Amino acid sequence: MALLLSESDVRAVLTMPDTVACIEAATKAHGLAQARNLPRERVKLPRGTLHILAGADLAAGSGAYVGLKAYTSFREGNRFLTLLYSAENGRLLALIESDYLGMMRTGAASGVATKYLARADADTLAIFGTGWQAQGQVLAIAAVRPLKQVRVFSRDAAHRQRFVEELSGQIAAELLSCESPAEALDGASIVATATTARDPVFPADAVADGAHVNAAGSNALIRREIDERLVRRAGLVVVDSRSQARLECGDLLVPAERGWLDWDQLVELSAIVAGHSRGRQFDSEITLFESQGLGLQDVAVAGHVYQKALNAGLGQQVPLFES
Repeated sequence: MALLLSESDVRAVLTMPDTVACIEAATKAHGLAQARNLPRERVKLPRGTLHILAGADLAAGSGAYVGLKAYTSFREGNRFLTLLYSAENGRLLALIESDYLGMMRTGAASGVATKYLARADADTLAIFGTGWQAQGQVLAIAAVRPLKQVRVFSRDAAHRQRFVEELSGQIAAELLSCESPAEALDGASIVATATTARDPVFPADAVADGAHVNAAGSNALIRREIDERLVRRAGLVVVDSRSQARLECGDLLVPAERGWLDWDQLVELSAIVAGHSRGRQFDSEITLFESQGLGLQDVAVAGHVYQKALNAGLGQQVPLFES
């Protein structure tokens, strides 16, 4: 029997603090060679794309999991499904609708990066983007830093206002709708981007010294959120996976072509969390985290959701692979 979990089941059991904890533990396990990850593969079709990410979280003994997330992006919409297996015996444990799960894990990855890379006194966030993924960025960063103010920018004033209203009851920080990138960035100690932009969304010189930047939207070579000059300004550029960044991080493509960045010298977040590489060295250093999203992260969070749902009696048992 496998447990079928719907979006509503996932929402019922998954909190952002727990998601951040899952991602931090999985990231550390990866740095300690106790986890596996395969870069995203894409099957491109005339009307859309099938995306596949896979990984294994092996650090939890009998609770170790292996699995994959598959999702389609077509004009009619996106559809996400995670298959979770036991890493002990290969048994299919769960099929989990994963739109909300994916948003939470993407945000949580930035939360972990912020925890390890932002200044200890960082309390002002500038968020670029007002969509689904931008919400996850704000919630996760608020879970790891005592934010006083969140400045919101996107090109559509109505979208900005709706975003502020939706988040106002979920975090304690003051939320401000900003009319320009400069207004959002003025003195901001944390910056996050979650857009589908093909060109940088703010100039490099608008970022304050000492800021930490999370870039979560550039997961294709045609997408660029970050000015290449910011990559050059950054004292530390961190990725979740060097191999995956090289395949699909549009933000880093131009700096690499210009010789400002060596793909092989990029620092993986797992090495920092596991204590193998340094993080921020001084308060005025700009740090940049480029997030592509890993199958390992989906598997780790899916394992947590599966256990919580079992304990809560949620989901539907499906008679698959009964033997």
